[in-house]
Amino acid sequence: MPSKKKTIARLLVACVCAIGWSQMSWGVGTIELPVPTDPTITFRIWFKVGSQNDPAGKEGLASLTAAMISNAGTMRDSYDQILKKLYPMAASYGAGVDKEMTVITGRVHRDNVNAFTDLLTEAILHPAFTAEDFQRHKTNVTNYLDKTLRYSNDEAFGKEMLYDAIFANTPYGHPDAGLPGSVRSITLDDVKNFYHTHYTAGNVVIGIGGNFDPSLVNRLKSALDALPPGVPAAVAKSSPKPPDGIEAVLVDKETKSTAISIGFPIDLLRGNRDFYALWIANSWLGEHRNSSSHLYNVIREKRGMNYGDYSYIEYYPAGWARQFPAPNAPRRQQFFEIWIRPVQNEATHFALRAAIRELQGLIDKGMSAEDFALTRGFLKKYVRHYAPTTDLRLGYKIDDAFYGIPDHLQTAEKMFDALTLDDVNRAIKKYLQTSNMKIAIITKDAQALKQALVSDAPSPMTYATPKPPEVLEEDKTIAVYPLKIRPEKVVVVPVDSTFMR
Repeated sequence: MPSKKKTIARLLVACVCAIGWSQMSWGVGTIELPVPTDPTITFRIWFKVGSQNDPAGKEGLASLTAAMISNAGTMRDSYDQILKKLYPMAASYGAGVDKEMTVITGRVHRDNVNAFTDLLTEAILHPAFTAEDFQRHKTNVTNYLDKTLRYSNDEAFGKEMLYDAIFANTPYGHPDAGLPGSVRSITLDDVKNFYHTHYTAGNVVIGIGGNFDPSLVNRLKSALDALPPGVPAAVAKSSPKPPDGIEAVLVDKETKSTAISIGFPIDLLRGNRDFYALWIANSWLGEHRNSSSHLYNVIREKRGMNYGDYSYIEYYPAGWARQFPAPNAPRRQQFFEIWIRPVQNEATHFALRAAIRELQGLIDKGMSAEDFALTRGFLKKYVRHYAPTTDLRLGYKIDDAFYGIPDHLQTAEKMFDALTLDDVNRAIKKYLQTSNMKIAIITKDAQALKQALVSDAPSPMTYATPKPPEVLEEDKTIAVYPLKIRPEKVVVVPVDSTFMR
């Protein structure tokens, strides 16, 4: 007969599978991924707090607090001293902040794990919160928001403008880094109070992977049990207002190319059968950085208009820098997105029409049996590249716990086998549409673009090199494809005025 303690433990495990770690409240939890063949040990310390917890007027506080833990001094060592200790270990630690999750990450060879763990736990338990570190991070963040985001990375800028439009007036409705004015208003006391409220023993899950000794898990649990008890108040799920028709925000900026992002909220999360069905359709339409996808073929391959054209059924962090999606950005509310990487300014209207027309074509016609078979076969193999390392596999296990589902990537492979073409085409009809969406465009002469959009003026294409007759013939249809955007649904914003509320 199992002991009473073991029976209770099994019940707790069952609860975790059913509701996910994001709902737990009884002290430090653990997610373990033993990999005996990996000579390194990976840490992902998950705190159930993110930018959705930023108080109004203090947007960016969660991100700034995480930086003051992971990239600053402790009560025992200055930041320079920490770096000197980490250098001979060839190790480091850092932090990632998304809407609902903060993860302190680290990786070290197992020979140095004791010294590294000491530094990592010291950073979490005893941050120094010095004025010098605070000012350094505050300056870095304001420089990013004031200069880098708005003036040096139009792709990231366009995406943030889209997310800002979709999630306006919700806890998701600002960049994780914050808003410039809000960050400037954050004080060191704000950081300290946020830390004491959210970095508690009831709000943390230890993620550990690699060739670790079980005693290391006990050591980490014992250390983090020293955090204050309790769980902070939960934040209600962000429920964005559905778009009413096509709503566009055009950022007027002196730029040589135009970044376009299109999207709308969808009520669909990992674990749902429809999610995996829509994943197949989305892969065919716009698989990230994949030249076989349909949008890529229509806009780049046939017409040479830009670098890439992709679509997504959930948030995809830093797409300009990654081939595969990064873990630890899970969300209770997701959205569909089309990302048109910058095109020449004069091609903006045509590219927008082409993308929306292809999406509507998928909705109207569905996938063909041939495309379904090819895409399903491709995805079954492709998802095996999502998490090739211990670190990434551990990240996905944490996301599985957040969603309260079994292994997402293994489930995907099984679902791809079980789903039919009818399943996929039903999901397309249920979740995709072109009538109500948000559009964010970073472009030159935004007022002229607004006039062209609301008048549905023709947008013929010209090319520097000859194109096949069938492409030129299709261009005639695309150039007059009606978007039916009402004048009152288009807002032009000077670049200097963005994210200034």
